[in-house]
Amino acid sequence: MMEAKTPNDSKTIMTDLVLPSETNPLNNLFGGELLARMDRAASIAARRHSRRIVVTASINHVAFNRAVPLGSVVTVEAKVSRAFNSSMEVYIDVLIDDLESGQKTKVNEAIYTFVAMDETGNPVKVPILKPETKEEHIRFDGALRRKQLSLVLAGKMNPNDATELKALFED
Repeated sequence: MMEAKTPNDSKTIMTDLVLPSETNPLNNLFGGELLARMDRAASIAARRHSRRIVVTASINHVAFNRAVPLGSVVTVEAKVSRAFNSSMEVYIDVLIDDLESGQKTKVNEAIYTFVAMDETGNPVKVPILKPETKEEHIRFDGALRRKQLSLVLAGKMNPNDATELKALFED
């Protein structure tokens, strides 16, 4: 049996500058550039959790809440928020540094799903995840609802079998 892991075991932090070639005509970071940075950080987090080759299965949620201006110091933090059989949900927070105060401000977030693979491209089992902090528990609990919603929308799960979604609408 595999040993359980915590979200911190997979924590990945990538920090970089926003350069002129990565910006749009408004001098803000291209959304696609940010997606690529988030995908890289999230894939490392999933790989750290599973100790396997991982592939991006889906981008479940992306929120571009604030523009990221040219010259910004951008930090992408990724941690596995829940592990299922062979898949892992990874939650990503994007922060920028205030130049004068040094304070970090959350500007964007995303949720990606990865699948662990063996060398022949077949899905393999991943360790379970044991959340520790209040935020990790909230993200862990929400992951099952997000997974069931995604499966229902994709036609891979009968809505009547989506127990977590039913609970949202019952008194």
